[in-house]
Amino acid sequence: MDHGATDDIPSRPDPRLNLEPWLFEPFDRFRRGLGIWFDLNGLGPEETPFRIVMSEPGLTLRSYSPESAAGPVLLIVPAPIKRAYIWDLVPWASVVRSALEHGLSVYLAYWEPPGGIGLSFGLREYADRLILDCVAAIEKDRGSGPVFLAGHSLGGTLATFFAALHPDFVKGLILVGSPLHFGPEVGVIDRWIATAPAARYLTSVLAPVAGSLLSGWSFLADPLSFGWRRGWDGIRSLGDPRARRTYLAVERWACDEMPMAPCLFEEIVEWLYREDRFMRGELSIGGHKLAPASVRAPVVSVVDPKCRIVPPEAVLPFLRAVGTTDVTLIRYGGDVGVSLQHLGMLVGQEAHRTVWPEIMRWLQSRAD
Repeated sequence: MDHGATDDIPSRPDPRLNLEPWLFEPFDRFRRGLGIWFDLNGLGPEETPFRIVMSEPGLTLRSYSPESAAGPVLLIVPAPIKRAYIWDLVPWASVVRSALEHGLSVYLAYWEPPGGIGLSFGLREYADRLILDCVAAIEKDRGSGPVFLAGHSLGGTLATFFAALHPDFVKGLILVGSPLHFGPEVGVIDRWIATAPAARYLTSVLAPVAGSLLSGWSFLADPLSFGWRRGWDGIRSLGDPRARRTYLAVERWACDEMPMAPCLFEEIVEWLYREDRFMRGELSIGGHKLAPASVRAPVVSVVDPKCRIVPPEAVLPFLRAVGTTDVTLIRYGGDVGVSLQHLGMLVGQEAHRTVWPEIMRWLQSRAD
C-alpha cells in the first residue's frame, strides 16, 4: 500500500502558544498521582503477564501468548483515549484472560502518549500504518495469516477502517460499543460536538490535546452518564465485593489521562462526528476511499440499547450497509460496578457471563 499519498488534512496552525504544559498538565499530573494512591492501596489493575513484540513511536505491541501458541489470532485495537489495560483490568473482568482461556493467541496494540513525530499522527497512522505494523509483527512472531480484530468505542472505529483498507488481512471484526455513524441526531456527544467551534481552534494552542480536557469535554457533553449515573453505580456496587473492586479499578483507570495527537483529534471531530464521511463513502485514508461496503470480513457487534454515548443508532446503519451478509448483533443489558456503563461491555460481570462467551463461540466458529 502506498503510504506516500496525501489526504485532505484540515488546515491546522502550528501551536505558537502551547497551553497544554501549564494549563492542563497540572490536572493530568494530579490525576496520575491519584492513580498512584489507588495502586498503593491495592486498587490498581491486575494485568496478565505479557511480552513486548514490537515498539515504535506511538505504539507498543503486547503478546499474552507464548510464541508456540497455535490458536486463532486476536488483535485488540483499543480506543486512543486513556490506557489500553481496560481490556485486562482484573481477572474476572478481563477480555484478555477470557480469550486466552478459549485458546486464542492474544495481542494488544497498546497506544503510547503522542510525542515528537507522534504529534503529527492521524487516522492514516492509527487506522492504517500502525495496525498494519502490528499485523506484520504478529506474522513474524507466529507465522500466522489473517487476524481477528476487536475494538471498543473508537478503537472499534479504527479497526473497522483498517478492515475496509485491508480486507485480506482481517478474518473477523468484533465491534464493542463502536460508533460508525455520526451526526447530531445520533448521540449526546455528537450533539455537543455539533455546537462546538472548529477543532483547529483548539489544536492551535494545544499540542497534544490534553487528556484532562478530553475527560472534561465528555462530562460537559453528558453529565448524566459521566457524573450522576457513575456515582450511583458506585453506591449500587457496595454490596458485591467483586463489583466494588471492579468499580474502583475502573476509577483508577480513569485517572490515567492520555493526550491525543492534534491531527487525530481534528480528523475524528471534523471528518467523523461532523461530516460522517465513512458512512457517506467519502472518507479517504492514504489515498483510498472507504465506505461500509468495503468491509468484507464477518462482523459481530455489541450494542447497549440504553447507552447515550454510543446508542444503537450509531451502529445499526453500518451493519445494514456493510459488505458482508455474515453479521451478528448482540444486545447488552448493563451491569453494576462498571462506573461508566459504556465500559460495562468490557469489564462487567454480566458481560463476562453472557456477552463474551457468545463472542468467543462466534470467533471459534469462523476460525476454521
